[in-house]
Amino acid sequence: MIFAAALAGLVVAAVISAGIGQVPTSPAEVAGAFFHKLGLDWGTMPHHPAGYVTLWQVRFPRVVLAVLVGAALATAGALLQGVFANPLAEPGVIGVSAGAAVGAGTVIVIGGAFTAAWSVAAGAFVAGLGTTALVYLLSRSGGRTEVVTLILTGVAVNAFAGGLISFLLFKASPAARDQLVFWQMGSLNGATWQAVNVVWPLTLAGVAAAVWMAPRLDLLALGESAARHLGVDVERLRRNIIVVVAVLATAGVAFTGIILFVGLIVPHLVRMLVGPAHRVLIPLSAILGAVVLVAADIGARALVHNADLPLGMITSLVGGPFFFWLLRRTRSRAGGWA
Repeated sequence: MIFAAALAGLVVAAVISAGIGQVPTSPAEVAGAFFHKLGLDWGTMPHHPAGYVTLWQVRFPRVVLAVLVGAALATAGALLQGVFANPLAEPGVIGVSAGAAVGAGTVIVIGGAFTAAWSVAAGAFVAGLGTTALVYLLSRSGGRTEVVTLILTGVAVNAFAGGLISFLLFKASPAARDQLVFWQMGSLNGATWQAVNVVWPLTLAGVAAAVWMAPRLDLLALGESAARHLGVDVERLRRNIIVVVAVLATAGVAFTGIILFVGLIVPHLVRMLVGPAHRVLIPLSAILGAVVLVAADIGARALVHNADLPLGMITSLVGGPFFFWLLRRTRSRAGGWA
């Protein structure tokens, strides 16, 4: 029932999101344009002359990219919280977000304010993966990777990356500085089908790999010693999860910029609904992550007339108080997960 409700909520949110814009479009027209592309005569075709083109070239790519990025970030958060056994873990812990910001900022500053979006996305993707690999290598000792060492290494690398971002902001021209600041706030404003074609295979592969590793994460929840006795190669599992998280998170932020709290809040919410079993937690986190980001994008475009607010600002304004409530709720109970 929860899965069905989540999927229904995703469809409703997607239809509402596709209908928002300067060209007014009703849900029936959104459905008509979608089914017309499939060769079906269902719904109502848009009455505005530019309605059909606007939906397929501007709004549908934005909705699909929001679904993919939300699913990727929420899945990455669920994986990290499981492998670290820490409800505060999220993709930024291992340096993905900070590294991506350094990569995007370097491309923007070197190329100027009018740098192509593809080069910025490529810089963010490569730097995010590279930073995650660096954190993992620096945290290894004696052929093993301790969770505490990995987290502390991530904190140090994040601090260093923050210094690099400050330096880039200092050296950038005013126009490039504005572009870098706006990129760090997150936005789906530049969504295209080309970006969707890059993100969807990475997201699909990452979510599928996460679902495949879910049973071993459930065994790891019993403790490292118990998991090893049950046949789990803990070090390999941890390494594979870090690789999957890096791919999911970098694919998510490369075209949209930094989006906070989705990977932190959504797994908490799902855990409250269905419990801690990762075989259910991970796929439901992917669906609800998509719902949350599509809903946040609706707010980004609807809260202020004729304005496209930064998406990261919306998720932070909503996610911050919600996370504080989760902390209070957790402390009021007898420890453990929320």
